[in-house]
Amino acid sequence: MKQCNANRLQQLIELFSEYGRTENNGVTRLSLSAEDVAARKKFQELCEELEMVVTYDDMGNIYATLPGKKNLPPIVLGSHLDSVIKGGRFDGVLGVLTALEVVYTIKEENIELDYPITIVNFTNEEGARFEPSIMSSGVLSGKFEKTKMLASTDTNGISFSQALNESGFQGPEKNRLHEASAFIELHIEQGPVLERNNLDIGVVEGVLGMVCYEISVYGESNHAGTTPIGMRKDPMFTAANLIVDIQKQLQRLDSELVYTIGRINAYPNIHTVIPSEVTFTLEARHQDPQVIAEVTRIVNELPGSTNNCSIKSTRLWDRDTVDFDTEVVNSVEDACKELGYKGKRMYSGAGHDAQFIASYIPTAMIFVPSVNGYSHREDELTSYEDCAKGANVLLNAVLKLSRKKVNS
Repeated sequence: MKQCNANRLQQLIELFSEYGRTENNGVTRLSLSAEDVAARKKFQELCEELEMVVTYDDMGNIYATLPGKKNLPPIVLGSHLDSVIKGGRFDGVLGVLTALEVVYTIKEENIELDYPITIVNFTNEEGARFEPSIMSSGVLSGKFEKTKMLASTDTNGISFSQALNESGFQGPEKNRLHEASAFIELHIEQGPVLERNNLDIGVVEGVLGMVCYEISVYGESNHAGTTPIGMRKDPMFTAANLIVDIQKQLQRLDSELVYTIGRINAYPNIHTVIPSEVTFTLEARHQDPQVIAEVTRIVNELPGSTNNCSIKSTRLWDRDTVDFDTEVVNSVEDACKELGYKGKRMYSGAGHDAQFIASYIPTAMIFVPSVNGYSHREDELTSYEDCAKGANVLLNAVLKLSRKKVNS
């Protein structure tokens, strides 16, 4: 089994953590910002030093390709360089840098592959500057309409189209990732499961399906001091009772179901006024579509009115569970086992570019542990040792896939 250079990978991580470094050792590197553009330029520079061919497509996705011995669809590796505001040094960028380290090792050890190796940096994965998240891979896979994405604006009114044009990373549509032999995205887990179970690697089989609802309770505003309790139409207490009841029902469904009341708004949101409306969101995620269907049933069976208040639920959005390619997943698992690492097959609760790319390219993901399960915060941390283990699994999975596909 081949090994990557752990020290070199650490240096790469530390180098890229300087682009958008925050006071508390985190990163703010919003998509197509000055910090992101600088990181992109450094990434391109390093790839060209490795004699890789670098191209961009019409969404600003960057592709760096190491030619193979044969003219075959490439094995693609990568993730994203952009971050959330005051995010961590590992989220997204680790998938790009471990891919870069894989190419360093292939070149250094004179490993000849029939398949080209392409590293991809997807534009605007986080959606922290331009909504929605996973934007560019969504366009590539036909999930999002390009014209709508180009029109998306940031808080300063700058459109994605304008920022992309000014970045210097806009290329032709013909450069898009149209086909590949496989795609593997390495990512931090962003959760506590691997660390809590003393595991080295998550062998990701897919991305959980989910559904998100907005539930509104309508009552009647009035003075908080002069309206007797028995004469009120108070949506706040009705909403609170609904939340408790929904939680009790969801707890009975399945221990693997995760659900969140993530946003609550009250109107007019004044402490001396009984609200006229309270709206909250309910999001639920699970691998089994039947469990998600049960969540839908629970919401659909909410009463139309109670306690003198009316209730309305709106399905905001949903996604089906995405199952990754068996052969690519098995290659990741086999590499993990042969390296002697402790691994676990698991599904991702968070969304990633891989979930969209999987719709037209055989795909898998590799997770490495997140200390305390923290992510999207400045103290996000994955040990350099675990980063190197992930890179080793990525490298050997690539070598396995190359051999399997050539011999198949």
